[in-house]
Amino acid sequence: MASKAILQGLNQTMRAVLWSGIPFNLTVVDVPIPTLQAATDARIRMTAAGICGGDLHIYHGSFGSTTPPWVLGHEGVGIVESIEYVVVPFADHSVWKIPEADAGNVAKDLDYLMTADMFATGWTALDFSGFEAGDTVAVFGAGPVGLLAAYSAVLRGASRVYVVDYIPHRLQLAQSIGAIPISLNQTDEGPVEQILRLEPGGVVRSLDCVGYEAVNRNLEAQADRVILDMIAVTAMRGGLGVVGLYNSPDATAGTPLGDVVPRNMNFPIADFFQKGLSMRAGAVDAKLNAPYLTQLVESGKARPGFVVSSVIDIEDAPEYYSRYSQYLESKIVIRFQ
Repeated sequence: MASKAILQGLNQTMRAVLWSGIPFNLTVVDVPIPTLQAATDARIRMTAAGICGGDLHIYHGSFGSTTPPWVLGHEGVGIVESIEYVVVPFADHSVWKIPEADAGNVAKDLDYLMTADMFATGWTALDFSGFEAGDTVAVFGAGPVGLLAAYSAVLRGASRVYVVDYIPHRLQLAQSIGAIPISLNQTDEGPVEQILRLEPGGVVRSLDCVGYEAVNRNLEAQADRVILDMIAVTAMRGGLGVVGLYNSPDATAGTPLGDVVPRNMNFPIADFFQKGLSMRAGAVDAKLNAPYLTQLVESGKARPGFVVSSVIDIEDAPEYYSRYSQYLESKIVIRFQ
């Protein structure tokens, strides 16, 4: 549903959000309209694109290619045309179709947009944990992936879903979909104690939707905090799913702050072993679940676009990247004319 543009070719230009290797700084510039490079490519005229948490890692200077500049964006919906905007390599295997009846449905394309990354990642986090209907679930992190992991758990028949975060508007969204909000720092108890008071034996599944940018109750950076809490709160023979990003880049022109990302962390292997826990982690291939999730959106059974807090013009992208980075937004979508 989306891909980075290949910036080669035509004399015509388009507007794009450009990362130049300066942390917390983006520009909107004219770049060449991309051209087809192979018979298996498709050229897409974008109608909407999401700003992803992964894009924020780039914005923060800790993730991405080592050789800037490049155009940001990997999550979008659009129309396959013989002209402009985004070239998708191997399109037969990396683009899926919005149902004809919903083509041009401006309200519903936000729901379809979420299948390109956020919804698919949240859904897969449950798969990683070994989730089964009736399980109890704790989701750490209520960004769009965490919210859609909780939403997926509700859709798939979880008996109870807990969502841990410290941002009030995120916790309110979690509560609005039927999850139980757990504040990281606004009570005398930590999240583990709060959940165990309600689930004395622990939850069956725990999901890490934060990654290396985790913080502790004092809101200080502590990369292992979520992993420690997940192991503490998960029941005997339970499962952990990790989709929050962990990486270890060097400091380069493209990742100037890469060397501040922790490469190692504490892992309580004895507790993990004695509880008989299992864990799966890694990047998510959205294509594996996207066709099924598209069907859920088409039928009206899923409306994942509820996470979108602002729809903006591309010229406003630098301002809204900053807002997103400050947790003032839950999810931002750029709408193209």
